[in-house]
Formats: sequence, structure tokens, C-alpha cells
Amino acid sequence: MVSSTAFLVLLAMNQAPRAEEVLPGVWRIRYGTPERLTPLTYRSAPPAREGLASFPSQSMPLGGIAFRHTARGCAIELPLEHDEKLFGLGLSTHTFELNGRRSWVVPSDNPEAETNESHAPEPFYVSTKGYGVYVDTARFAAFSVGSVDRATGAKSTKKTSKVATSTAELYGERHEGTGTVLVDVPSAPGVDVYVFAGPTAREAVQRYILFSGGGAVPPLWGLGVAYRAKGDFNATQALVLAKSFRTADIPCDIFGVEPGWQTQTYSCSFLWNKTRFPDPDGFIQAMHGDGYRLSFWEHPFTHPSSPIYNELKPFAGDYRVWNGLVPDFATSEARKIFLGLQNESLFSKGVDSVKIDEIDHQPFRSNPWSYPEAASFPSGLDGETMHSIIGNLCGQTILEPFRAKNLRTWGLIRQQGALSASLPYVVYSDSYDLKSYVRGMVKSGFGGHLWTPEVRDAKTVDELIRRTQAVIFSPYAMVNCWYMGIPPWRQIDADQANRGIEMPEAAETTQKVRELFRLRMSLVPYLYSAFNEYRHTGMPPTRALVLDYPMDPEAGKIDDQFMVGPSLMVAPILSGTKRSVYFPAGDWFDFFTGERIHGGRRIDVEKGLDSLPLYVKDGSILPLAEPVNHISADTAFDLHVRIYGAKPSSFTLFEDDGVTFDFEKGAQNRVVLGSDRQIHREGSWKGVRYRVASWDPINPG
Repeated sequence: MVSSTAFLVLLAMNQAPRAEEVLPGVWRIRYGTPERLTPLTYRSAPPAREGLASFPSQSMPLGGIAFRHTARGCAIELPLEHDEKLFGLGLSTHTFELNGRRSWVVPSDNPEAETNESHAPEPFYVSTKGYGVYVDTARFAAFSVGSVDRATGAKSTKKTSKVATSTAELYGERHEGTGTVLVDVPSAPGVDVYVFAGPTAREAVQRYILFSGGGAVPPLWGLGVAYRAKGDFNATQALVLAKSFRTADIPCDIFGVEPGWQTQTYSCSFLWNKTRFPDPDGFIQAMHGDGYRLSFWEHPFTHPSSPIYNELKPFAGDYRVWNGLVPDFATSEARKIFLGLQNESLFSKGVDSVKIDEIDHQPFRSNPWSYPEAASFPSGLDGETMHSIIGNLCGQTILEPFRAKNLRTWGLIRQQGALSASLPYVVYSDSYDLKSYVRGMVKSGFGGHLWTPEVRDAKTVDELIRRTQAVIFSPYAMVNCWYMGIPPWRQIDADQANRGIEMPEAAETTQKVRELFRLRMSLVPYLYSAFNEYRHTGMPPTRALVLDYPMDPEAGKIDDQFMVGPSLMVAPILSGTKRSVYFPAGDWFDFFTGERIHGGRRIDVEKGLDSLPLYVKDGSILPLAEPVNHISADTAFDLHVRIYGAKPSSFTLFEDDGVTFDFEKGAQNRVVLGSDRQIHREGSWKGVRYRVASWDPINPG
């Protein structure tokens, strides 16, 4: 006999609140009384309604969603078919497919963990059945995907009489699949669940990104190469290093200034260290004169020596980090006070971007340094919810002065949350596993995050080149030498010379890196178009193969290859010279040799350090620019347009001033390149950014 309490629980679990279509292809299901402060409360931009309206109408793709109150908060059960695969829940770089796992949506500085915490957690997943689900909560929710089995479920017919003799047998997959996704949302008395229609996983992701406000578009210089100098460099050292890149013909657009610019760093004073930088204005002017854009390191925790400390205190959390206040950027007062000093120290001097560090968390470590979940903030956020939202709040705050000056920025951030696609920041990590870094590139597109597999040092030439080959296809092509006095390629060349190894006229490793940076610069027009499509259609510029080939079961298994833009497939080699590459159906062309490859199969590929597995889809038009060493406001790109195969096709370039937000008001041209070698330009921008130097047919037969 079922007790009255148990009966009420079961009855509550069967509640089916009504689904309301709030935007085209987007449904909201409300249960109970949702919390007042959620990621949606602080969404960075309104939904891109025009983009959402451009999709064909779809019916509600998911039924059978049930809710109940628990002593912990509330629980949600969603259906899961036996052949259905789920992806997403943020940027954990250790996991890929979610099935059979319990995953926590928790911000952490440890993205290579089984538990799914990461620098960019978000309660959104997408299904191979062609829909997406977003749970609007900033709580540390847990998603059990087919890994829990309700007692009311069907009886299992699986025989388990074999006695396990190893932990692998004992704790391996022992269930048949319950057909359930259980979402445990702690503390919340209710919750909003949003369902995004397909018809495939690709469109579901696009709708989610457009619901988030559409993807960010970088300034053109943001797509160049970035280099971050040693943390304690002074102005002279930074200028000498920057000048050496120009002398050596090494492309570089962004120069990163690390903590040494401040008088206090952990926590931050936001005041110039006049010993290292006696003339900040002169330093910035000199760097700008050499064609560099400047990115300055900081984190928001405010040191007692900072002139804003006392004024900020009423608008900060009740726990400090490294003796510094944690500003509550959910309040306008904290933003105003914080930005007052930021403008004085950085933005009034022409600093181009910021690297926002140390705002992640480490909930499962014995030596946590950040504020506790029990912290409280003036806005009403507590420590738990602030951890989930602080990345978006920091990004929004730093974006304000750039918006005010009508200048785009392209920054770095160490933590980001849900609904952040419209923010112009790329997520990075202090971990350094190349396989995980590549997996981050694959996973980033599932939720609208951007990720950089940054390069630091390397033990061998092979490792340095393979890392560089991966990073040049990312949204932020960064070499981060915050603890190195000279670039890693020079270090390797110097080590070889000291060991008596004969070198060619140009140092070999430096030359290889130079060529890879030049390849990156040749892709800038192509990447800029991919980011504009990200804004208009929600299509992530880098993404997993399963989003382009949702009906291909093999594509859903690939976590070490990724698409860039509409046409390029990258399969980084992690070490050595060989790897297996999966080619989806259709023909592909080797970027370097033009060789035609028939898809629908795996092929073992061998590439030396002068190349990598990089492939172009049949029927593509690929505009490659003559490389420049840096991008200025008046840079005009000479294009070598490759036409792959014989299928009629086209490619749209986006042409604007490359630095302001005027493109949002229509000051932009669309330049359509046709396989018939015709160019069609339309729009209101008066300049010319692209000139076709040649048309190059590749394997047209």
C-alpha cells in the first residue's frame, strides 16, 4: 500500500505544466515559483528575434516532462529514448557524450574532471533527436542522463549472475538505460524550462544561441594572432619584444600585458606600477604606433590599497578573496564605482581589451581560494548563484565603456555562464592537456561559448607545432608566455643552437611558427564571415561534427575533430605524424595538396610538421587573404579565392569598418563570391575591404 506522502509525491511528479511558445520555436514550461535571480535575469542581450523568425515553424518537440518539489529544491524528469544521445552542459574538456553520466553544472578551474565542472558550465543540452533543453537556474544543478533508475520503472530482464572480479566490471555500465534525464535543482522552489525546436540538433543549438542574443562579432584585429608577455615585464622589455616581432616578420595583432602593470595584483589595485611603467600613456602610444592592440590582465577582487575600496564596500559581497572585495556587478552602483577607476587607468588611455582572470571556482578541492557558497551580495545573489553568473556580469561591466565609445573589443575570460554568446570574450584555462584543449574546441559550439587552446611552452618542436596548429583555428589564436621571458619558438631554436645542431639560415622552429601564423592571417576574412553568421543565424564558428552531420551516427562519436565556418574540417594531430580521420559523407579536399577524398569512412592520415589534417568540403568557395603582419583600420585584403569541385556555389564576405558597432545599424556590405567568378556587392558601407587577386579552381573534375 502506498503511503499518503508517497502518493502525493508521485502525483506531483506527474504534474505537466503547460508549454508556452514564447518565441518562434522556443517553448517555456514553468513549474512552481522560479527564483528571482537566474541567468535569464542577467542575459547580456535581448533575443535575436529576426534570426529566430527565419527558421521554419516547428511544433513542440518534447513531451512527458514532469516536475516535483523535493527537500533539496525541485526535480525535473525528461524523457530519453534508447537510441538518443545528448551533448552539452558547458565546457568540460574531459567528457563528450552525456549519456550514462551524472554531470554537475558547476563553475570550476578544473575542466578536465569526470564530474563535468568547467570554466563555462551551463544547464543546456542538445539531443540527436533534434531539440535542446535549457533549465534557467544559477544553482549547482546535477543532470543524470540515463544513469538513475526509478523504482516505478519497467522490470529489467538483464541477467547479472556473473560475479564481478574487478572494479571495472563492478562499476561499469550495469543498467539498460532508464529513458530518463533527471535534473536536480537545489534550493529552488520552482524553475523555468525552455525547449528549443530543431528539426535537428544544429537548428536547436542555433535557436538557443539566438535566444541568448546571437553570437558576438569581433573587431577584425581580434582575429589576428595574440601574444601575452611575461608577467613581470616592464615597459622597456615589452616594447623591445613587440618590436622584435615586427623585425622578424612574425604576425601579431594583440599584445597582452600581464599583472606587472599594477601596484597590487592578488587582489588588484587597478593602479599603474610606475616603477615598471613610468609613462603609461607613452607606453600605450608606442605600442599602438607599432600596430598592436593591447590587452591588460586583471581580476575584479579589489585590494584595500585601491582608491575605490571603501566606496565599493557597501556594494560587495560579505566575504573577501585574497583580502580583496568581490564587487556585486549585479548592482549599478558597483559597476559605476568599478568602471570609474577602470576608465581612469585603462580605457581613457586607449586600452583595447581586458583579460578577466581568476573568477572561476574550485568547489571540490581542499584549498579553495574563492568566496564560499554561503556568501551574500547586495543584489540578493548568494555565493552559489554569483559563482555561476559572475563571468557574465564581469563581461557586461567591462563591455560598457567600449559600447559608450562605439568600439568593439575582444577579450579573454576565465569563467562564463549560460546565455553568454553575445559577449565578446573567449574562455581559456590554466590546464594544459592538448587532447582536452582540442575537445574544448569541439564542445564549445554546443552552447555558444568560444574557447582557445592557448599555446605556452613545449618540450619539443613537435609539441610546439602541433599545439600551434590547433590554436590557429580557434576564436583567439593566443600564445601565452606569462612565465617565459622569450617566445617558446626562440627558446627551442636557442637550445638547438647551444647543442651544436646545425640550423638553416632562418631558425627552423621560428620559421614553422611564422608560417602557421601566416596561415591564420590568410583565414581572417573567412573567419570574420563565420562570426557574422554566428550573429545572424546562431551557427557557432567552431563546432562538433555532429551539428553539421546530425543524421550520421559516427559523427556523434568524434571529439577530436571540429568544423570551422561552413567549409573547413580540422583534425589536429596530438603527437607524432599520424592519426585516424573520419570523413563524413560527400567529397573532401586536402587543403594543402588538393587531393580529393571520398567521405563516409575513416582514413589513416600521415602529416609531417609542415602540414596538418585540414580538409575542405566539396562545393566550397574559400577566400584566402594575402597575409599581413597586423590588421589596421584601413587594411584591404587581397584574396586568392579557391573554388573546390565543380558544384555551383557561393560564399558571402562581410565588409565593414571592422572596429565600431556601426555594422549593427546596417553599415555593412555583403560581398558574394560566386563559383562563376562573379562578385556581387551590396550594402551601405562606403569602403572596400576585399579585392580579388585570383580565382583558383581546385580539383574541378
